[in-house]
Amino acid sequence: MTLGRQHDRAGWVLAPVPHGAAFPPGITGAVTAPPGVPVATAAVARFQQIALLGLDRLGAGAELDRAVVVGSGPVALGVALELARRGATTIRVATSRPRPPILAVPGATFLPPDAGVAGDAGLVIDAAGTPERAACLLAPGGVLGLLGTPPLTSGVAALAAHRGGWTVTGMHELAPAEAGAYQAAYTTAAAWLADHLDSQLVESWCRTVPGRLAPRAYRFLGTPARPAEPVILFDWQAP
Repeated sequence: MTLGRQHDRAGWVLAPVPHGAAFPPGITGAVTAPPGVPVATAAVARFQQIALLGLDRLGAGAELDRAVVVGSGPVALGVALELARRGATTIRVATSRPRPPILAVPGATFLPPDAGVAGDAGLVIDAAGTPERAACLLAPGGVLGLLGTPPLTSGVAALAAHRGGWTVTGMHELAPAEAGAYQAAYTTAAAWLADHLDSQLVESWCRTVPGRLAPRAYRFLGTPARPAEPVILFDWQAP
């Protein structure tokens, strides 16, 4: 995705085009941030938008408070923020990183790999593409939300889901939705971030990298050497 605007006082437009590519403002699939929203807020809202659309698929009966979010990257950050927006006061983050920036989300708590909480969560959202790991944390009768993209070899054991009475829900953002849902979700996320969180906190979740360094930065994504900030912004105007 690329963020762009026509001039300094225009709102940010997020378009489904390659990084740094030019695009017309009315391109199909683009969403527009509310006026005055900083670029970091516009970027983080993109990941909260993904979570918002996915959580809508869980239905009203899902237990949001004390939900477990598996992962600490940008998608997990979006989930934690959206859970907070919906009123969750405790959001457990299962991650191998000891001090991930996602813990600055209101209500977020660290759930280390050896915490010994297997099978106690009414709602587990996999934001890392590791559904097997997420299923281990699910209580009988619980809900497993699949938001991260798993590899083709991943899977949740049908027998375990059958015996545990689990509900497994696909949360992909591009699953069928009503007309206008995409923009509405993005507007809701961006406006909430701007109104409820300090802009410096939101900015702390982003690392800005000059566009010319994008190939180098990509080599570190998905490795222990990747930047601590979950959201990477490539600035194509920077020297």
